[in-house]
Amino acid sequence: MPRDKDGDYEVGYGKPPRHTRFAKGQSGNPGGRPPGAKSFTTLLDEALNERVLVAENGGRRKVSKRHAIVTQLVNRAATADFRAMKMLLDFARDTERQTEPASPESAAFTEAEERVLEQLKARFSKTEQ
Repeated sequence: MPRDKDGDYEVGYGKPPRHTRFAKGQSGNPGGRPPGAKSFTTLLDEALNERVLVAENGGRRKVSKRHAIVTQLVNRAATADFRAMKMLLDFARDTERQTEPASPESAAFTEAEERVLEQLKARFSKTEQ
């Protein structure tokens, strides 16, 4: 391995020469994401939470864009728009799937897990005596 100019530091993999290292206070990625930049998810949430004026039942009120989108989708599905129906049913199915509790079959232990539990019980019963 080559030595550094001072002779006390070996240069190699993961050990760059001292003159090529980052200076004190210099970032490893100076052209990286600027502070305060928002992710796509944050931008989407902000846009969907913006309030818009909606005319409904002869009156006007402000609702979020998220609420307006869902209302329009449901209304289109109610007028026999099959694409809107499919989208609405897919969203409903995905939402139900996310909130569904685990089935009792998946809560049961496998044979290997049962053996481990028995070993743990035996180990703890020995230490308590």
